[in-house]
Amino acid sequence: MIKSEDGSYTAFSETFNEHYHSTKDGAFNETLYKHVLPAFSFCKDKQELHILDICFGLGFNTLTTIYYAKKHFPDMKLFIYSPEFDQELINSLKSFVYPKEFTPYLDILHILIETNSYQDESLHVNLFIGDAREYIKQFSSVFDIVYQDAFSPQNNPALWTKEYFHDIKSALKPDGILTTYSIALPVRLALHVNNFYIYLFHQEHTRDSTIASLKKLPNLAPIDMQHKINSNPNIFPLSDNDIF
Repeated sequence: MIKSEDGSYTAFSETFNEHYHSTKDGAFNETLYKHVLPAFSFCKDKQELHILDICFGLGFNTLTTIYYAKKHFPDMKLFIYSPEFDQELINSLKSFVYPKEFTPYLDILHILIETNSYQDESLHVNLFIGDAREYIKQFSSVFDIVYQDAFSPQNNPALWTKEYFHDIKSALKPDGILTTYSIALPVRLALHVNNFYIYLFHQEHTRDSTIASLKKLPNLAPIDMQHKINSNPNIFPLSDNDIF
């Protein structure tokens, strides 16, 4: 475990040679301010949310979502689906040191570790052990929110290509949104070729991030992607052809 700047702990993946969270922004802050808060700000009027968490990792996105929804939207129903290929990692999470905000929900995590599923009257969580690319193909117009939080495009490019985002688009509802920490142009181009509107999300608690949507979002100006393309003629969207 590695202590990040907000006092919460993250871990380092030897497989991907990368921390699970930004040690500078902080594991909890990154999750809350780059994913959960922006996502909920556009979905807060819905009675239930279907969320795709790519990928489960240490469980921060799922646990922060539960914490935030229970605190601010206690009547909202949550359906969270999350793939994760590393069963050994999942097995290790019982001994991980989590932020105090997660304490009431660690029993949920422990049930997920044992059974890959949790369900009560207001919460359903499905943890899939396997290939995220294959997992998402089963969904069509299901999700209100996608947390695009895979390891970086440099170290895990298969979860950032235009073909991957084509499947993500299919899994999203027409009014769904995607959040991600990445502001890399090849990633944004991969979203752009799939007809996403792309927004720079700026707030004071962490570094900038990206929001993408299939419909224009209120009170936000989308990035002029054609200008980006014209200004960067040698940068292209990530593609499966480049990595497979």
